[in-house]
Amino acid sequence: MAFFDLPLETLRDYRPDVAEPADFDEFWAATLKEARAFDLDPVFEPVETGLTMVTSYDVTFRGWGGHPVKAWLTVPKYGDGPFPIVVQYQGYNGGRGIPQQQIGWPNYGYAHLMMDTRGQGSGWLIGHTPDPVGSGPQHAGFMTRGITDPAEYYYRRVYTDAVRAVETARVAPGVDGTRVAVGGGSQGGGLTIAAAGLCGDLVGALPDVPFLCQFERAIGLTDADPYAEIARYLTVHRQQEEQVYRTLSYFDGVNLARRATAPALFSTALMDQVCPPSTVFAAYNAWNSADKDIRVYRFNGHEGGSYDQSVEHATWLRSRV
Repeated sequence: MAFFDLPLETLRDYRPDVAEPADFDEFWAATLKEARAFDLDPVFEPVETGLTMVTSYDVTFRGWGGHPVKAWLTVPKYGDGPFPIVVQYQGYNGGRGIPQQQIGWPNYGYAHLMMDTRGQGSGWLIGHTPDPVGSGPQHAGFMTRGITDPAEYYYRRVYTDAVRAVETARVAPGVDGTRVAVGGGSQGGGLTIAAAGLCGDLVGALPDVPFLCQFERAIGLTDADPYAEIARYLTVHRQQEEQVYRTLSYFDGVNLARRATAPALFSTALMDQVCPPSTVFAAYNAWNSADKDIRVYRFNGHEGGSYDQSVEHATWLRSRV
């Protein structure tokens, strides 16, 4: 790996002109209204894990289209509840995993909701949530499912699920629903930005090396998947470039960051060829809150700050919650 993107001093003030549809807010208001026409219907089923310091729940709630979405809820057994909660979103092609993996935040005194990502969870962590919606022709992966129409695009469903996960966290057992933060890395970082841009009244957002930001630059800058899925699709569907970029503009993290008002701690890595640092800074610099900071890992790739960043999360959030 090597430094391949803009220099750090340029990134600090990098504010690209990212196309935003005129009906962006109307699109998302209508999408969420449509989703909320279905009862959230959250189910919290206790599960026996062998863990002695936390209580774990197998969670189901209704996401986009009323479809069932799975999650794990983990709540500390000891301490002064009800507890603040961190809703976490998973990286690309990862699922919610198993409940025994969800113990980091509870050890810091927070409840934790790990959302499954519909249709994913066969790449590195197991998932349990299908995506029952089909699409037209697509490249292998998730990036081009329904990409010619924003109403049919895969991430319309996933972003909506992310918002409904926050709504589920607010009514979870043992949880203080007024103290909800969101976080995740890579795709999970992109979903964190989406949730913060579409939800109000969050106490914090923790997007690490976020994906799904400044699509046009990312697709032209990196050969790495998942952005490269879109480039490969366009090698065949040559006449659809304008249509594809129009769809992606409804899901661009930069446009959603402009609407996010929660305090935020970002991270990026200057050798990250999966989610280039310029695209991360584009979202960070657009974030609509004075209470924001970003950790920069100069010599790391897409792993970012790894466990060091997890410690940063806990210290930063504790000062606010």
